Amino acid sequence: MIRVGMISLGCPKNQVDAERMLATLDSQGFEIVDCYDGADAVIVNTCGFIDAAKEEAIENILDMAELKKEGTIKKIIVSGCLTEVYKDEIFKEIPEVDAVIGIGENGNVADIVRKTLEGTDAVLEMGEKENLPLCGERLLTTPEHWAYLKIADGCSNRCTYCAIPSIRGNFRSADFDMLIEEARQLAMAGTKELILIAQDTTAYGIDLYGKLRLPELLNELCEIDGIEWIRMLYCYPDKITDELLEVMKNQPKICHYIDLPLQHADDKILKRMNRKGDNAHLKDTIRRIREAMPDAVIRTTFMVGFPGEGEEEFENLAEFVNEIEFDRLGVFTFSPQEGTPAFSMDEQVDEQVKQDRGEIIMADQLEITNLKNKEKIGQTYRVLVEDYDGYSDSYSGRTYMDAPEIDGKIIFTTSHEYNTGDFVWVEVIGINDYDLIGKDID
Repeated sequence: MIRVGMISLGCPKNQVDAERMLATLDSQGFEIVDCYDGADAVIVNTCGFIDAAKEEAIENILDMAELKKEGTIKKIIVSGCLTEVYKDEIFKEIPEVDAVIGIGENGNVADIVRKTLEGTDAVLEMGEKENLPLCGERLLTTPEHWAYLKIADGCSNRCTYCAIPSIRGNFRSADFDMLIEEARQLAMAGTKELILIAQDTTAYGIDLYGKLRLPELLNELCEIDGIEWIRMLYCYPDKITDELLEVMKNQPKICHYIDLPLQHADDKILKRMNRKGDNAHLKDTIRRIREAMPDAVIRTTFMVGFPGEGEEEFENLAEFVNEIEFDRLGVFTFSPQEGTPAFSMDEQVDEQVKQDRGEIIMADQLEITNLKNKEKIGQTYRVLVEDYDGYSDSYSGRTYMDAPEIDGKIIFTTSHEYNTGDFVWVEVIGINDYDLIGKDID
């Protein structure tokens, strides 16, 4: 039996691609291994969005190259976003790589693994981006009680800093009925929390059906037995419609949690980024969300150091952050990507200035988070149990306010025994930076 390992890097969307490849390999008789010792092939499913992601991908490929030299593994196959930009460079710079496959060849991964193992020449299979499977069987790499549901791939927004359209192609929605069936299968397998993802989740349906169908999709997903929480990531502010907010407000399974990757709040920078809307529109969108759902948790990410961001533009961003008081916030520095308009823009910002600005925003946000968390003391929340710590005899889990692998958690004590995936009511009794401390309610 052919033994294959998988290293998947980057975002949840890439993770779902990896899960589909693993399911394909498994269905065709390959043995999927976690330990690479003795593996016939290891697939490194890469991210290539920003420089840090590229560096992580290269480090992992080089690690596999060392294992190949030692005879621990036989073949190295590189897939994912990095291959769409640097397929020739991968072979040139890391000759230990045996095969490079583009995202359009993910569905043919089993044949490519066989071809790679049978031959001695390097294998290059790219294919059309549009051939990437958007639905189908998956071998989950998340815990049993939660899973991602990727509802689309690619992007048509053309932000000036982003290479995703050239890497992934234009926005492509998955078939509505196939998504419902996939969600049913996940529920039957034990999934309780479904997390919807895409490069632009709120654009779902516009390309395939000529209209935004996310509200309709949410309503249908809420009808599936076994699914108790539904969460959305990557929601663009220009598509937060009144219809969407009504569905979120009225469907009890939908978490009042919304991820809005705003990127900036200064009008000049937003225009240079080719982002839709301006400062006033962003404020109005957030106002509408909070009016519809007073308990809504809003998460965002901002980019500091974009070309043209002077002191005034940065101050506008910092003022916006402190005025809005986001519940969750992340910051990353501008990373110029070849082939994007922002790569060659004038008024590039010094790297140290970028780092300093990021630290200022995060310091401000920590104060906001601490104040918001203190207000939660004495409140009771429904918690999804995720882990048990025998050393401290405590459990940890997440409320509706926290997405897995992104946000914080709640650590709580109890006299009862719980299993991973159980729901329990917990009273908050303290805070620890971004985490909450609590005790269960008998």
